[in-house]
Amino acid sequence: MKQFNCLIIDDEPIARKGIEDYCNEISSLNVVALCKNVLQANHYLEKNQIDLIFLDINMPIVSGIDWLKGLKNSPSVIMTTAYEDYALESFSYNVLDYLVKPISFERFLQAVNKVYKYYPNSAENEVLFLRSEKQLKKININDILFVEAMQNYIKVITLEETIITNMTLKSFKEQLPENNFIQTHKSYVVSKYKVNKIIENQIIINDYQIPISVRLRKKVLDSFDNM
Repeated sequence: MKQFNCLIIDDEPIARKGIEDYCNEISSLNVVALCKNVLQANHYLEKNQIDLIFLDINMPIVSGIDWLKGLKNSPSVIMTTAYEDYALESFSYNVLDYLVKPISFERFLQAVNKVYKYYPNSAENEVLFLRSEKQLKKININDILFVEAMQNYIKVITLEETIITNMTLKSFKEQLPENNFIQTHKSYVVSKYKVNKIIENQIIINDYQIPISVRLRKKVLDSFDNM
């Protein structure tokens, strides 16, 4: 898998260390520098190749937003801030995600998974990282059969195993390729290319039977007609 060289920019030492520790949990993230302001970051970017920046907003000298406005040929950026107010403006500069402190590891993982989606050729197969049973598990998106929601948890059923992780179905669906997956019910998202057949209001994938809701039935059937 491709290694992403990461730059962390934050004026708070504890915040820098927290993001660095999270990155160190993920084998594909390589932290190459920690900067306490954007002037240090500018100096580093002049001489080094960076793939991903974790950027705070409220910093001395120049704010993260103002720096981002003038940054040309920017690497991918994930905002890490204590302020919610700048989210809309940040996305206008094509940031991949906007994380509000305190940042949980699960939310951090969601943001990192968007990096893999943004760089579809970064791995032989697109992958996602999920926290499950106090472990960090890497799964190939192509191996997913379907996903089932259980309140604030989801079950990800793959060719080899079932993984339970603390995430909403909506958040997980946003990390999947839109053309490959379809929501069939408020509690289910399926891989279209793993479907064996459709019988009335059920989708059959191997030995699994997944319901199709009345509300989503037409959309589901149309999606298969357009494959």
